Amino acid sequence: MPNKVHVKKGDTVVVISGKYKGKQGKVLTVLPKDKKVVVEGVNIVKKHVRPNPKMPQGGIITQEAPIWACKVMLVCPKCGKPTRIGHRFIQEGEEERKVRACKKCGEIID
Repeated sequence: MPNKVHVKKGDTVVVISGKYKGKQGKVLTVLPKDKKVVVEGVNIVKKHVRPNPKMPQGGIITQEAPIWACKVMLVCPKCGKPTRIGHRFIQEGEEERKVRACKKCGEIID
């Protein structure tokens, strides 16, 4: 069974629990195998980097680390509220396509 995550790269999400609760950000990366996501400005960690061609000086850098996908909730682009996701099938010519929809306002998300 494939591992699925309810958010996609580029979605705006809000953190619903933990140290960064209430913080909003854009999803930079989705790691479905680990059921984690990397969110812009959330879970900032310091990383020690050895000198390399990219960073000849080396040093300490700050970057976002993955957090569990279950700790984030999608923010609806229309109503601007954190929401659960429902699925709908829309007709496109002869084919049906499955799309995500907001549970609060019913608007199609993608």
